[in-house]
Amino acid sequence: MRAFTYSSLGPAASVLTMADLPTPDPAAGEVLVRLAWSGANPSDVKSRMGRPGQTAPAFPLIVPHSDGAGQIVAVGERVSADRIGQRVWIWNGQWQRAMGTAADYIALPAAQAVPLPDAVSLDAGTCLGIPGLTAAESVFRDGDVTGQTLLVSGGAGAVGHNAVQLATWGGATVIATCAPEAMDRVRAAGAQHVLDYRDPDLAARVLDLTGGRGVDRAIEPEFGVNAAMLAAMLRDGGIVAAYGSALNMTPELPFRSYLFKAITVEFLLVYITPLPLRAQMITRLHDALTSGALVPAIHARFALADTIAAHQCIEAGKRAGAVLIDVG
Repeated sequence: MRAFTYSSLGPAASVLTMADLPTPDPAAGEVLVRLAWSGANPSDVKSRMGRPGQTAPAFPLIVPHSDGAGQIVAVGERVSADRIGQRVWIWNGQWQRAMGTAADYIALPAAQAVPLPDAVSLDAGTCLGIPGLTAAESVFRDGDVTGQTLLVSGGAGAVGHNAVQLATWGGATVIATCAPEAMDRVRAAGAQHVLDYRDPDLAARVLDLTGGRGVDRAIEPEFGVNAAMLAAMLRDGGIVAAYGSALNMTPELPFRSYLFKAITVEFLLVYITPLPLRAQMITRLHDALTSGALVPAIHARFALADTIAAHQCIEAGKRAGAVLIDVG
């Protein structure tokens, strides 16, 4: 089978290469998926470049990418043959495993190949792994949000744009932040109020929009940079759902401000979401998709042969949605 691989850390053009690998056989409890699409995410780029202190990949040879969608073509022992032919989307394809979705096929545990609703396209299904599940958990981790006011920082990003749509579908009032050039797009996703994330009076504007009460829940991709401001914008007993902090990985927490509002900080890592909670989030995503309330944004599509360009697209930033690779 065709696959993009790397065996050393570094820039995409230096370490990613097309290879011809044996098609895997599904082990007991696994399914074999013929992939139509692979989803590339910032986490794939970071893993390929190497994390702080890392000098070599976790495995001698890696096929990157955790997200994908396709059709089950074979099953291993203890998996019903009825699953053959199912259209599925993939989660955690390359999490703590060497073989991801940047290939013609992937063999993985059956639970990680989720049957895709008939009305949902395979390319949309490819967006449901990291960006979809992160958005769903950031909004619904603590239950329904009907009647709440949610702040979605980075509302134009792949996760944030999904979160705006999901929170609106869930009955929340959504305040979102983004760059000025993305404001119309974020409003179209359902945000009732859209603010410039660089506004020096951002906290005051959010408080004005909530009548001085503050938001119930803040969905945050850059916790370290915004920790102090979040304390000012949340209501007493409010919740921060933080799924990133790339610009400041060692933040200083204004403890007194958080303490005297009894603010809860939830750190979300979609790779280790407990299975019962993951099942709930999958149901939320499917329901939103089939009702037409969620339309995952796709920034760009690349051929498998152009996987290097897909990684470079992510590194360039300013994406308006997911980056997909056409494997079919």
